[in-house]
Amino acid sequence: MDERPAPVGVDAIVALHAEIARDTRRLHVLHAARLECRKGCSSCCVDGLTVFEVEAELIRDRHAALLAANAPHAEGACAFLDADGACRIYEERPYVCRTQGLPLRWLEEREGGVVELRDICPLNEAGKPVEELDADACWTLGPVEERLGELQVASGAGPARIRLRDLFVDASRGLTRNGAAAKKAPRRGVMTRG
Repeated sequence: MDERPAPVGVDAIVALHAEIARDTRRLHVLHAARLECRKGCSSCCVDGLTVFEVEAELIRDRHAALLAANAPHAEGACAFLDADGACRIYEERPYVCRTQGLPLRWLEEREGGVVELRDICPLNEAGKPVEELDADACWTLGPVEERLGELQVASGAGPARIRLRDLFVDASRGLTRNGAAAKKAPRRGVMTRG
């Protein structure tokens, strides 16, 4: 991942997602034999996922019609799944969704010091145990989350995270499902002459 400061806003998130795609591609190739992830596999697509406002803004920007005219998936699974278990915002899916299924590693402070923890989707456990993989064969949690946090602070949005389900709009009242005023997405492709 690049360490340079990034611009704030939708373009910054698009650029960060492109970096993540490039960096996760290597892991997808490395673990191709064990990864069962594919369109319609939604085991990791759980309800209650939250994102920083800067990622929510990208979803609002690119999927305003979906958010205004459609209902979220039934509770218990990600709000953005369709009836077949596929993601309705796949190209703009948040960071957390871009690393699901891969072997993950992270550091945690515990009594007695820092420990490394690892996990992988149960559907992808076949093969070498995740604990025995080289560190560079896992996605390391922390650095991207830190960058997202920095983008969030730079945007002035504060530390709050937003539930994906709350991005859907109650069109009859112009409110998000949690009762907040819905942000209007910019209109695209309309040119007016004065």
